Amino acid sequence: MSIAEPEGYAALLAAFAVACRSDGIPREVAADAAARTLDCLGNSLGALGPHTGEAAGPSPQATALALARAAGGAGEATTVGSGVRLPADRAALVNGTLAHALDFDDTHLPSVLHPTAAVLPAALAAAEATGATGAALLAALAAGGEVCCRLGMASYDPELRNSVFFEKGLHATSICGTVGAAVAAGLLYGLTEAELAHAIGIACSMGAGVIEANRTGGSVKRLHCGWAAHSGVCAAQFAAGGITGPPTVLEGRFGFLTAFLDERWTAGPLLAGLEEMGAAGNWQYARTVFKPYPSNHFTHPGIDCALALRRAGLRAEDVLSAQLGVAAAPRRTIGEPRAEKTRPRTPYHAKFSGPYTVAAALLSGTGEGGEAAGPGLGHADFSPAAFTDPRRLALAERVEVVADATCDAEFPHVFSAVLRVRTRGGRLRQTRVAGSLGGPGAPLSREQLAGKFRLNAEPVLGAARASEVVAAVRALGTAPRGAIGALLALTRTG
Repeated sequence: MSIAEPEGYAALLAAFAVACRSDGIPREVAADAAARTLDCLGNSLGALGPHTGEAAGPSPQATALALARAAGGAGEATTVGSGVRLPADRAALVNGTLAHALDFDDTHLPSVLHPTAAVLPAALAAAEATGATGAALLAALAAGGEVCCRLGMASYDPELRNSVFFEKGLHATSICGTVGAAVAAGLLYGLTEAELAHAIGIACSMGAGVIEANRTGGSVKRLHCGWAAHSGVCAAQFAAGGITGPPTVLEGRFGFLTAFLDERWTAGPLLAGLEEMGAAGNWQYARTVFKPYPSNHFTHPGIDCALALRRAGLRAEDVLSAQLGVAAAPRRTIGEPRAEKTRPRTPYHAKFSGPYTVAAALLSGTGEGGEAAGPGLGHADFSPAAFTDPRRLALAERVEVVADATCDAEFPHVFSAVLRVRTRGGRLRQTRVAGSLGGPGAPLSREQLAGKFRLNAEPVLGAARASEVVAAVRALGTAPRGAIGALLALTRTG
């Protein structure tokens, strides 16, 4: 790709993105974007199935759809599952909320954000509204996802061994995802390089999200990716209408990076190698890892440890006490406050509990993940019947989450854990997982990803329709104009 040298970080990112549209993206990156599209659509469909609502009251995804429909407006883009056509920004809101509702969405390391759930819904809405080809959709998703991941990388502090966003209680997914969504939508709306830089500048005023819900519950976090996708589409539309953003919106004294990250950011990971993106190996977005279990990613290595001990013969009834060691940053999310984590109050709250997920994996696990990634936790493990089960709660009460020095040294490049179990017979059982299933050292195969999609989609679409969606996504690289609407129509459940 040939990229000019404009002034300002936003202009550099815009030049990279426009080059993706005009010059195309590497074949491997396009294939990766298609795989992420399938995974995200599967997660969205899974959010329409059983075991996904709150213990009481409507789900955030149902509320988002109801409010978006009530607002009216021209039908430009299709919502997953319902088939309802809405203005593009509101379709992005609904689909982004669905994409993040199960916490089953892919994760970029070490930025620890979920790029696809924020960027793809914006790209789908803009692609359908403009009648874009499948190849244009994939290029826009890849470019927007890359910008999102690179913004997250700029926040990584080696001394903290963590994202500064995360340390400050900010949700990098919804903040960086808004900018990535604006890039993807802007490319599909045909913005010029200068207009796209303005879209980035506008989006930087729109991203938001705090992560206290990770610790103590609340359903608002499910809206974060929907709001990011909605805001990204709006930012692109505002730029097309002539609204401008500051050229130094990212690096300026009062710009995005300093405003969110103080002085603890670095430009290198954000800008390095933008002129060399013709090589697939230079793409951060393509390194984003897929989840095998529908829970917060920090719980995954603990689940893997529990499953390993169970396979080795440990019986849940023999557990006297258990200690789950993880990195210090994940411990604050999945282990504190202890009273909340040992007795989760909602399905989503259970997904962020180290004690509960270890207990569930030791006791049984539904085995729903069998085709996706081997026996493990599935959607039914987070149903009200499961997380209120007295046996699971009693076992969760015996699980303590602590900081582990080895895991700290490895975080956030991999998510690792150690589980030490003291049995009623006085024996100590221990296992350590150096990297969770689906992570950099143990990626999910194409077959496992297809199994995960079936797990999510077949209960709401049936096997035949789910197979049609798989075929349509795999053909996106050569799909003609108008194919995006046809793909989304296949997801209709009624």
